[in-house]
Amino acid sequence: MENQTSNFIKDIMIKDLESGKHDKIVTRFPPEPNGYLHIGHAKSIIINFGLADEFGGKTNLRFDDTNPLKEDIEFVNSIKEDVKWLGFEWDDLFFASNYFEEMYNRAILLIKKGLAYVDDLSADEIREYRGTLTEPGKDSPFRNRSIEENLELFEQMRAGKFANGEKVLRAKIDMASPNINLRDPVIYRIAHATHHNTGDKWCIYPMYAFAHPLEDAIEGVTHSICTVEFEDQRPLYNWIVEQCEMVSQPQQIEFGRLNITNTVMSKRKLKQLVEESFVDGWDDPRMPTISGMRRRGYTPEAIRAFVRETGVSKGSGAVDSQMLEHFVREDLKLKVPRTMGVINPLKVVITNYPEGQIELLDAEINPENPEMGTRKIPFSREIYIEQDDFMEEPPKKYFRLFPGNEVRLKNAYFIKCEEVIKDADGNVVELRCTYDPETKSGTGFTGRKVKGTIHWVEAAHAVPAEFHLYEPLILDETEDQSDEGKTFLDNVNPHSLEVFQGFVEPNMKESRPHDKFQFFRHGYFNVDPKHTTVDKLVFNRIVSLKSSFKL
Repeated sequence: MENQTSNFIKDIMIKDLESGKHDKIVTRFPPEPNGYLHIGHAKSIIINFGLADEFGGKTNLRFDDTNPLKEDIEFVNSIKEDVKWLGFEWDDLFFASNYFEEMYNRAILLIKKGLAYVDDLSADEIREYRGTLTEPGKDSPFRNRSIEENLELFEQMRAGKFANGEKVLRAKIDMASPNINLRDPVIYRIAHATHHNTGDKWCIYPMYAFAHPLEDAIEGVTHSICTVEFEDQRPLYNWIVEQCEMVSQPQQIEFGRLNITNTVMSKRKLKQLVEESFVDGWDDPRMPTISGMRRRGYTPEAIRAFVRETGVSKGSGAVDSQMLEHFVREDLKLKVPRTMGVINPLKVVITNYPEGQIELLDAEINPENPEMGTRKIPFSREIYIEQDDFMEEPPKKYFRLFPGNEVRLKNAYFIKCEEVIKDADGNVVELRCTYDPETKSGTGFTGRKVKGTIHWVEAAHAVPAEFHLYEPLILDETEDQSDEGKTFLDNVNPHSLEVFQGFVEPNMKESRPHDKFQFFRHGYFNVDPKHTTVDKLVFNRIVSLKSSFKL
C-alpha cells in the first residue's frame, strides 16, 4: 500500500502512539449492506486501511447490518469484492448482527440506570416533540415510566408482543439540549422482518447511532474515522460508550466527505437511478459506484492515487471530475497496448492496390513503452476509416480526407481521395482512393509531406465491435445545485451514453473482459464484462485521450 501523506488524522494517531494511549492502531470500515459502494466510500476505505497499514495496525471490515428492511446479502458480497479490488485485505470480518445480544444487554443496563425508557409515541409525534434547532423539545408523557415497567415492556418488545411502530426504546438524555441528537434519541425499534444473518431470531433492532459506538468498542477500535456529517453525533457516540460502561473507549474523528462535480454521491439517489432505469444497474459504467468504475475500466491504482491527491481535511468542497480522469490516464498510458478501432465506419476502396493481396505492416504496441514490442496489422485494397475523417466540402485548416486531398494512413501509406460514392439519399457510403507505394511507413520516405494522419482497419479481417461512449451522467456542477422545484433527476444527461457499431483490428479477436486498450485518437477503452460474449466484443470508453485539467 502506498504511504499516506501527512494529515490531521495521522497526526492524532502518531500522538496517541507516542503517549502510550494505544500500543496499536485499530480502524474499521463499517458499511451498511443496503447498496453498492461508491467513490466516496473508496476514500474511507483508503484512509482506514491505509493509515492502519502505515502504523502496522489492523483494519476490520464490519457490516452495520442493523436494518433488515433495507439490507441484502447481494450488497454484502459486492462490498467484499470492492474492498479486495481496491487492493486491501481486512484483518477480521464482523457483522453488527453478531453483537445483537450484547447490544440488548447494554440497553437493559441503560434502563436499569434510569437512562432509557420505552415510548409509545408514534414516529410523527416523536418528531413533533423533538423541537427545532432554535426551540427545545418537550418530554414524552411516557418518559418517567418506572424502571420495572420499562424492563417489562422492553422484554415484551423482544418477545414480539407489539406491532411495528407501536413502541420504541429511547435514551433518556436531555430534551432541551442544543444538540438535537441528544434529545432522547430512539435506540431500538420494532421490525418484524427476516434478517439476512440472524433470520427471525429478532424482531427488535438497534438504531445505527446506538449500535455503531458499541460495535467500535466491542472490537477495540482505537480511531473511529467517519465523514464530517457525523460530527454533531459525536457527543451521543461518547455518551453511549460511557453510559453503557464499555471497557474500550474509541475516539470518533471526522473528515470531509468526497464530493465530485457532475456526480451523485447519495446512496438514496443512486438507488433511484437504478430502480427507475436511468442506468443499467448498480454497475453501469456511468455510475460512481466502485463496481461501475471497475466495469468502465478504471483501475484501483488510479483511484488510490486520486484519493491521495484530494487529501484528508475537514472541508468537503467539490473536486473536479476531470481530476479522477487525469489519474486514470496517468495509470494507463504506460500499461495498455495501442491499437486502432473505427467507431463510425466509412468504407474506402484503394483502387490501385492489387486485388486479393494482404500485406502485414509493423506497428508499435505502445510508443511510450518500447519494451511492449510490435504487432502485425493486415492491409489490403479495402479498409474502413472514421466517417468524421472525411468531409466533402471541408472548412479551411481541415487536414483529413476530402476530394483531391492526400493523408497518411497510420502505420501504412499515403492515400488520395479520387471519387465519392453516395446512396439514393445522397449519403456518402464509400470512397475511392489511390495509394502511393513509395510512402510506406518506416521506409524513410521524404518526397513530400501531408498534414493529416488518420486511423483505419483492414476490412476483410476486421472484427465487429460495439463501442459505448460516455459523458457525465449529471449535467449540473454538483448534485445539490438543482433549481427550486426540481429534483436531481432533472439534471440527468439524456446523452450520457452513445452506442456505435464499428470494427477493431483482428488481433483483438481474443480479447477478454477487462482487457484494456488505447484506441488511436479515441481514448482508453475496456472490454465490457457484462455484455461481451464469444460472438460480440463490447468496449466501454474509460476516458478520452486529453483533458484541459491540470494538477
